[in-house]
Amino acid sequence: MVYRVTEQFPAAERYGLCSQLRRAATSIAANIAEGFSRNTQKDKRHFYAIALGSLTEALSHSYIASDLGFMKQKDIQFLEEKGSDINKMINGMMKSAQERNT
Repeated sequence: MVYRVTEQFPAAERYGLCSQLRRAATSIAANIAEGFSRNTQKDKRHFYAIALGSLTEALSHSYIASDLGFMKQKDIQFLEEKGSDINKMINGMMKSAQERNT
């Protein structure tokens, strides 16, 4: 969804906000995957925390894009809803990694 929405950004933003938003969004999945593959619970939590930070970053970039008129309100609402779901998932993974450590 992020890639589809950012295709509509002005060409001047290709290496700016567009790139930042895309990298933050892909970082979420990449860090979840990396955390899942780690052997220690501490390492898992570390990468899940980075994924959570990337999610926050992606939402922040989305709000900036919306304020600049690059994104439609319906797209922001969709990303907020998906972001909330992803946030819950990551927090659950972090909690699971914490519980296994005790």
